[in-house]
Amino acid sequence: MPALASYGKFATQAEGREMSTTMAAVRMMGGLLKDKAFGPRIVPIVADEARTFGMDNLFRQVGIYAPKGQLYEPEDAGSMMFYKEAKDGQLLEEGITEAGAISSWAAAATSYSVHDTPVLPFYIYYSMFGFQRIGDLIWAAADQRARGFLLGATAGRTTLSGEGLQHQDGTSHVIAATIPNCRAYDPAFASELAVIMDHGMRRMIDEQADEFYYVTVMNENYAQPNLPEGRESDIIKGLYHFGTRGDDKAETRVRLLGSGTIMQQVIAAADLLAARFGIASDIYSATSFTELAREAREIERENRLCAHDEPRISHAARLLSGRMPVVAATDYVRALPQMIAPYLDARMVALGTDGFGRSDTRTALRAFFEVDPQSIALAAIDALVRDGHLPRDIQREAIAAFGLDAQKPSPWTV
Repeated sequence: MPALASYGKFATQAEGREMSTTMAAVRMMGGLLKDKAFGPRIVPIVADEARTFGMDNLFRQVGIYAPKGQLYEPEDAGSMMFYKEAKDGQLLEEGITEAGAISSWAAAATSYSVHDTPVLPFYIYYSMFGFQRIGDLIWAAADQRARGFLLGATAGRTTLSGEGLQHQDGTSHVIAATIPNCRAYDPAFASELAVIMDHGMRRMIDEQADEFYYVTVMNENYAQPNLPEGRESDIIKGLYHFGTRGDDKAETRVRLLGSGTIMQQVIAAADLLAARFGIASDIYSATSFTELAREAREIERENRLCAHDEPRISHAARLLSGRMPVVAATDYVRALPQMIAPYLDARMVALGTDGFGRSDTRTALRAFFEVDPQSIALAAIDALVRDGHLPRDIQREAIAAFGLDAQKPSPWTV
């Protein structure tokens, strides 16, 4: 296995450079393909939208596999990154057939046992067209003990403005949680993505673990921070402390959890709470609610059956100990963050994108689904009021200041 620094240093040491996590994933894939020992084992797969995902550079780098070679002149023949097909091409471009692409992925993901030839497939696709559209084929691959990466791109319900219901995914992580050997992650930053990809490859290739990884990536560019020192283990477990806004020593504070692209909204909400109301926030990046919930369930079962004098504590319960409120916001339905609510002592408020998709700008969509900074900040204030930490007048002041309307229909109203 190549060292992470050899293909992912740009992500772990991003120094605030703006990029999308989809761009980071494709760039890391390109770096892996250049590794002389490991590169030939990589199987990039795409059903459609290769250029949307920034994969056109792979046309020249490894070519598109075609058993009879290039039999036509592509429309972009005069460009640098033309549609290059070759008998020794490595990229599988399956055309607009998600069922065909996932079947190719399953074949590659099980070749370690069927053909005694371990390869590592990366199938990248619009996340809505995975578990939602051909989920039974993913379940079948899981039943065959598949190993590989599924990259759900343009993920979430508010990142793909203008596409409406068909393309906006709010449920894939909930469905992924039902598959026992699927490890699902929704990283907010390129550095988190790099750690998850490195961990997954070592699990599947070095340790030969019969599991596969579903990782959602976004098409939204924003500043990428460096990898926080010593956070690798917490990233894999599903949660780490990202930072604090407001008074570090304040006794009354709220815990804000974000994942994927909504992490940017959570950070903005924390800044709003500190600047406008003097409320301190501890910000956490939740890379995987499904992994947090699985570990908590296992520990709960062990404690019940073993009757330890000192019961074990789950990662989520340890990081979110105490009773100060927790507000979690994602680009998916509320059922996703609610997976960890039974294992916390604190009041937990889940915000998400329940309902149908819409066509609009990202800003408008987030306000509509109530996962924008103002809605997150109000949820935090409401939780603090309910627990007796703030007077109700603060909540009324926030509603007026944020221009929020109680008469607006809820997002899930049809």
